[in-house]
Amino acid sequence: MNNLASFIDHTYLKPDATAAHIEKLCGEALEHQFRAVCVNGVWVRDCKRWLLGTPVAISAVCGFPLGAGASAAKAYEAELAADEGATEIDMVMQIGQFLEGRYADVEADIRTIVNAVKGAAIVKVILETGYLSDEQIVDACKLAEQAGAHYVKTSTGFGPGGATVHHVRLMRGAVSDAVKVKASGGIRDHAAALAMIEAGAERLGTSSGVAIVSGATGDQSSY
Repeated sequence: MNNLASFIDHTYLKPDATAAHIEKLCGEALEHQFRAVCVNGVWVRDCKRWLLGTPVAISAVCGFPLGAGASAAKAYEAELAADEGATEIDMVMQIGQFLEGRYADVEADIRTIVNAVKGAAIVKVILETGYLSDEQIVDACKLAEQAGAHYVKTSTGFGPGGATVHHVRLMRGAVSDAVKVKASGGIRDHAAALAMIEAGAERLGTSSGVAIVSGATGDQSSY
């Protein structure tokens, strides 16, 4: 696939990230023409400085990696990231509430973040599929779409498991064509990336973007 790089959100979410790591991430994204960089919110302003005037988008995570913050706090985090230059927000849904069956609360949480950045950024909802059954994955996808999300995303890379072809196919079938699927967590090589795309993923979140496009084996961290 000649345009594989255009699927990749080049990611660095490790807690020990420094400006040097993020500058390198942005440089690699420019060199390989990745779709976006995905970073924690504190780095958005730096990414904007390094990527200004380029086609590489900036995605900031929100409520990461647990999803368990108050909706108002998550909304402020997302809005601040958008104000500083992020055009995409990767938020973690309220996993504990979802597992309790509090679907209305989960949908409201997602909608709060969507509304906070409406017109400024798209929202990808991380389900953390390793905690969920197939039926729950389908239900979570439907909640995300009802709440106005633009993408459903498999994993943070910090929870149990990561992206699987089965889960990507399940998610693709659970939402309408208006919502896209992002696979993230454990995608480290070219073959795995292609398998996720063939299953229906339109974005890939990975810290191994350079290895994927060069055909090597990437970073063994899970995200």
